Formats: sequence, structure tokens, C-alpha cells
Amino acid sequence: MRRLLSAVTALTVLSAQPVLAERQCASLSDQSAFELQALRSELMVLATGCHEDARYNAFIRRYQPDLQANERMISSYFRHRYGRAGQTEHDRFVTELANAMSRQGSDMGADFCPHNGMMFNEVLALQSSAELQDYVAGKNLIPASIEVCTPMTASAATVHREKARGRVRAKGKQITRR
Repeated sequence: MRRLLSAVTALTVLSAQPVLAERQCASLSDQSAFELQALRSELMVLATGCHEDARYNAFIRRYQPDLQANERMISSYFRHRYGRAGQTEHDRFVTELANAMSRQGSDMGADFCPHNGMMFNEVLALQSSAELQDYVAGKNLIPASIEVCTPMTASAATVHREKARGRVRAKGKQITRR
């Protein structure tokens, strides 16, 4: 009987812990940044589609410093990864993310607002920024159709390394910046 009670207790404790979303990035900080961006996008779609502007604005005001820092981190990621095309790729990512979230909402139909509207209650009930990070880590908000932290192709990685070293190729000639 004790074994059964111990097993039930262990299962209860384990099931009460949040399940981590599928990790796609090598860096935990990059993963967290993309997850927070996905939450922001999800809440924006909820606000627009479910007339929840006041609660969206409350979320933005409450976590504004965290959201701004997250935006800087995402921008840095795209600049580092894509160089001059970083802003374009960042904009493309944000648009694709919002469109994917919107499609998911459309697929749910009339169930979307009641089902996902509770998310506002959850995030507004959090006590700190640390809890917000834990919250997004426990959700699986990044749609499967959106790739984040994908490995660079070999040719893109070579170009990136050469730029970082200050060497670029122009029409077959190697130029070293000084």
C-alpha cells in the first residue's frame, strides 16, 4: 500500500510541473526570446480577433521593459545571423509568426476566443518577469510551420565567418578590410 501511495504521490508531483515547450535553439536565451515573441504575437492575435485590446495593452504596459529587451535580443539575433538583411528577415519572421497564429485562430473558429482568452488571465496573474519566462517555457506557442534557430547552410556560414574576420570576396577577389 505504501508503494502505491508513493507512486501516486510521485506521479502527482511530476504532472504538476510545467512541461517545457520543444526546444529548437542551441542557446537557451535565444529559445526564450523566440518563445516570448510567440506569446506576444498570440496575444496580439487574441486582442485583434477577440476584442481584447484593453487586456493586451495591460500586458504590454506590465511587461514593457521585458518586451523591449526581448525585441532588442531578437533584432540582434537576426542582425548577427543575416547581416544587412537582418531587419528584413526579422520583419519576415514577425509577419509569418502573426499569420501562423491567425491561421490557427481561424481554424479553431468560434472556439478560439473562449479557448485562448484565458491566456490573458494567466499572464496578467503572473507576479514577475521570471514567472513570465517560466510561463512561455511551459507553453508550446511557436507554430510547427515556423522555424526558429535553424542551422545556417555551409555557404552562408562561410560568408558569415569571412565577414566576421573582415574579409569579403568581391568578383572573385579577396579584399581584407583594415
